[in-house]
Amino acid sequence: MARQRKRRLMGEINVVPYIDVMLVLLVIFMVTAPLLTQGIEVDLPKAAAEPLKQELLKDTEPLVLSIDAEGRYFLSVGEDKDAPLPPEEVSRLAAAVLRRNAETPVLLNADQRVPYGDVVSAMVLLQEAGAPRIGFLTEPPPARRRR
Repeated sequence: MARQRKRRLMGEINVVPYIDVMLVLLVIFMVTAPLLTQGIEVDLPKAAAEPLKQELLKDTEPLVLSIDAEGRYFLSVGEDKDAPLPPEEVSRLAAAVLRRNAETPVLLNADQRVPYGDVVSAMVLLQEAGAPRIGFLTEPPPARRRR
C-alpha cells in the first residue's frame, strides 16, 4: 500500500487580487473627482459683511441665483444646474421652490463685473417669485497688513 500524504489546509488569504482592485478603484476616483466639481465661475465682490447665521441654513438648502460675467442666470435647482436659464424660467423655478417652502433662504451670487442694473433685475425676478428677503454672497476682503 502506498502511503498517502496528509494534505494541510492553507489558512492564508491571497491579497494580491484585492490590491489590484483597490488600485483600479483609486485610479477611477482620481480621474472622476475633478469632473464632479460643479458650479458657475463667479468673481465675487469683496466686502466685510457678516456671515450668514448657521441656524438659517441648517434646515433648508438655500436657493442661489448666480449671474456670471456675461450676465447669464444659473439657478441652484432643476435638472441641470450648470445650464444658463432665461429669466422666465428662473422666475418659474424660484416660485415653485418658494411655494413649497416659503422659509427657503434666497441668495444672489453675482460676478463683480455684472452691471448694477442686471443685479437689480435679478432681484426683481426673485421678488416676483415670492422671495421676501434676498441675501448677497460676497468674499471677505484680503487681510490688511499691520505696521
